[in-house]
Amino acid sequence: MSATGTREATGAADVVDPGPEGGEDSAGGSSTPGDAVPAWKRAARRVLDPRSWSLALRVVMVTTLLSTIALLIVGAYLSSVIADGLYEQRRDRVLEETLQVRTDLSDTLAQLSGATSTQQQDAVSSFVQSTGGQGGGDRREVALVPVETTGTVFPVASSDRTLFDEVDDEFSAAVAEQPDAVSWRSIGRDDGSGRPTPALLVGTRVIVPGSGSYDLYLVYSLQEEQQTLDFVQRVILGGGAVLLALIVGIAIVVARLVTTPLKRAAQAAERMAAGDLGARVEVAGADELALVGESFNDMALSLEQKVADLTELSRVQQRFVSDVSHELRTPLTTIRMASSVLDSRRSELPGELQRTTELLNAQVQRFDVLLADLLEISRFDAGAAELEAQREDLDALVLRAVEDVRPLAGARGCLLDVRLTDGDASAVVDARRVDRILRNLLTNAIEHGAGHPVLVQTAGDDDAVAVVVQDFGRGISPEDARRVFDRFWRADPSRARTLGGTGLGLSISVEDARLHGGWLQAWGQEGEGAVFRLTLPRRPGTDLRRSPLRLERPFDRAQADKAVSPTPTGEIRIGPGLLPDLAEPETTEITAPAEITAPTEITAPTGRTAPADPTAPADGEDGDAR
Repeated sequence: MSATGTREATGAADVVDPGPEGGEDSAGGSSTPGDAVPAWKRAARRVLDPRSWSLALRVVMVTTLLSTIALLIVGAYLSSVIADGLYEQRRDRVLEETLQVRTDLSDTLAQLSGATSTQQQDAVSSFVQSTGGQGGGDRREVALVPVETTGTVFPVASSDRTLFDEVDDEFSAAVAEQPDAVSWRSIGRDDGSGRPTPALLVGTRVIVPGSGSYDLYLVYSLQEEQQTLDFVQRVILGGGAVLLALIVGIAIVVARLVTTPLKRAAQAAERMAAGDLGARVEVAGADELALVGESFNDMALSLEQKVADLTELSRVQQRFVSDVSHELRTPLTTIRMASSVLDSRRSELPGELQRTTELLNAQVQRFDVLLADLLEISRFDAGAAELEAQREDLDALVLRAVEDVRPLAGARGCLLDVRLTDGDASAVVDARRVDRILRNLLTNAIEHGAGHPVLVQTAGDDDAVAVVVQDFGRGISPEDARRVFDRFWRADPSRARTLGGTGLGLSISVEDARLHGGWLQAWGQEGEGAVFRLTLPRRPGTDLRRSPLRLERPFDRAQADKAVSPTPTGEIRIGPGLLPDLAEPETTEITAPAEITAPTEITAPTGRTAPADPTAPADGEDGDAR
């Protein structure tokens, strides 16, 4: 992350994985109780989100969905084709039967031209009743209506009086327009149970010489065809369900065949990620999945060999550093003794040799410190470092370290603002290692603070104690914050160390923190300052989840400039009054500092002797795990 202008975006470096901490969820965003999502909602989201499904489940679900859509389309098409075929077949047969009925009716009416009216009535009624219900297996109804009559007029006759309800003026007009043709349309008839059944209404005109014209109407039931169509649809539906079940079963089998090798490869990759470099995938066959397995095994073998080579190289390097460091101890001891003798008699030497002796003695001492650091690093690399832990007061260790660096602060005109917790700051720690960490952090803050005050703050909660060292100097960028704990690393290689450091101080400090099961983290803004936070568990073996102190803090440059000492006093301020309490939430307004009073002399106490900071954060305040 970066931003233009005089300030860069903030960055932080974690030297050990702190895990979730202080109000930050695993995704890195902040959460509050009001934003909490119930577990059942999260589970429902996972179930409804296809991205959370397994590959086999997605294959089966997609196959099922597409197969269902395909079967519905095919079933609807087959049902439509069969329905059209049954309807057209029945219609053609109905039209043929209607023409036959019209011919028979014409012959019957022609034979009744000389009969009495009673005979005519009986003959017409008999024909209508006998014609009705003879529609090729399905019931049909017949109605005869005189239209244009001359001479003998035959009466209106019908096998079902409700048939006239189906004949409207529009259909009668259609029959009249085409007297020689047969007109028809589809209708719905009540089957007696209140349910409509499909039917065909057919009409035609019968012309009887000497009697005029008559309209003949017939209704043919399509109930048998509808029953056939219903049966076919049930067969299609049942067959489709069986076919869908078979497709789903086949999809499950195919998905398992495809995903099982992938699962094995994923499990092998997880074992390798956990440190089992001998994990391999069982390869069977010569298909694409087998090729994936073979490629994975080749990669794993190559990786295992590379790791083995690097491990051996690292072991050789560690052994080399350890051996060289030990071998140099003896000649260095002799050189140091000789240098001490020369330094003790420096006043007897000429002027030029006095300066040479002084430089020699300083560099020998620095070389001695470098060898000690290299030996310590080699012990960490070999896993031979051990804790000598006992219950200690972190505040007392902080005050002792502050007093140790007081001469350096005085030489730089740097004020030390110490904020002690008002609660219990005790923890089971190795005092020597914690003191080394604190002195490294304080020395770096003084060196890079450019004369600005250095804020030192402690806090504790039920599981951990923490100390923050903040300076307002040149700061560190996000990239530097990620590398600040590397061995012999400097943000600006061209910038010389003014306090004679070896470049291993922070590397050793982070190993000391890790040995305690704690964290040492860095954060800052370039050109504004830097923050280092040490978090240690109160009891060995405690799994830290958060820190009692905030890591990411605001920088008030103008206020820090006001607190710059014009003379190298090395003042130590304990309690509030120099800088604002930056452990408060970032939205809190920073107030102006109180007046700076005269220096306060302190000694290295064994317990807490300074007044508590009333603005110190409450136990359990969220920290930062970046």
